[in-house]
Amino acid sequence: MKKLTINICIILTAFIIYFLQANFFNWFTISGVMPNLFIIFVLFIGLFSNRMTGVAYGVILGGVLDLVIGTQIGINAVGLGIIGFLAATFDKNFSKDSRATIMFMVLGATLIFEIIVYILNYIVFSTNIEIINFIKILAIEIIYNLIIAIIIYPLMQKFGYSIENEYKGNKILTRYF
Repeated sequence: MKKLTINICIILTAFIIYFLQANFFNWFTISGVMPNLFIIFVLFIGLFSNRMTGVAYGVILGGVLDLVIGTQIGINAVGLGIIGFLAATFDKNFSKDSRATIMFMVLGATLIFEIIVYILNYIVFSTNIEIINFIKILAIEIIYNLIIAIIIYPLMQKFGYSIENEYKGNKILTRYF
């Protein structure tokens, strides 16, 4: 019953994030670049739940984003699925208690997601390669995502540990041995 409640909260949070992404951050762009809150959200899910949940939510949220926002079907689904997979790897290798570690995870996740999306757009749609423009957009989006992650870190950590207790149990010692 508790997992059902957690999944309902995650889905409601995804709707809120979509509303913020589509409406609120359209007003607060930096050089036309918005933050990608879904990268932070899928990273958060993968860090505090398990690998399959992170990948599943990444693929589902990416697919919904592809259907609602984008013209490319499957590109965001692949990118966010990989972020969900990598988040579980980050969880096993790094601590979630340090704010600096979380910032490096957000930086890495944003970098990996945008590179994957850029490469897939190039392969599937034969878009032009504009490295300078891509690096500029990537730098602004990374900074934007880092600022948002710093702001929401305490809430993310508090809610995350309740998710982790439900999905993984209290297996702190077995995680390291």
